Amino acid sequence: MKLSFGVKVLIVVICALVSVIVGALAGYLSHEPGARHRHAVLFGGGVFIGVMTLCLTVLGSLGVLSTDAA
Repeated sequence: MKLSFGVKVLIVVICALVSVIVGALAGYLSHEPGARHRHAVLFGGGVFIGVMTLCLTVLGSLGVLSTDAA
């Protein structure tokens, strides 16, 4: 795809925001009463990394983030 640099940055920022929302929700849902908060934060961070990696991999394989002009 032939997209401008600004559009590519916007797509990556949207992926990051979606990943933050999913990671925060996963951390919130994984928290158990009486448990330390750090376990939920670490779990949410892992989910964030996983979702961000998945989003960038899919966008890269679709050619959205490529620098090709073709």
